[in-house]
Amino acid sequence: MDVRGFVSGLLRALATVEAIEQVALRSEGPVASGRAYVTAEMFLKFYFNEKTGTMAFALIRDRGRIWGIDGDNVRGWHLHPLENPTEHVWVEPLSVSEIAERLRAALLVLGL
Repeated sequence: MDVRGFVSGLLRALATVEAIEQVALRSEGPVASGRAYVTAEMFLKFYFNEKTGTMAFALIRDRGRIWGIDGDNVRGWHLHPLENPTEHVWVEPLSVSEIAERLRAALLVLGL
């Protein structure tokens, strides 16, 4: 996947997450990153690097990760669950839309 495909897929997927209020995105060369705001205190931080194949998503509240999904060619794919966001639970590779579905489920658990 290239940056253009990632950004396009991400914006489409985030549009399906009702709790997302605003998206701030930056793209430079092979890298795209940004934030999708849920509230003033909570946002999804995302990062993509097409050269390394890295994708990282972290739901941040009060300056700390409360949930996330990361994937790269070195460590593989893993989930940081709501119950223990420091934990690494290995998962199969996920598409951007599948990650958005998991984000939506996490937000529902949080009552958002």
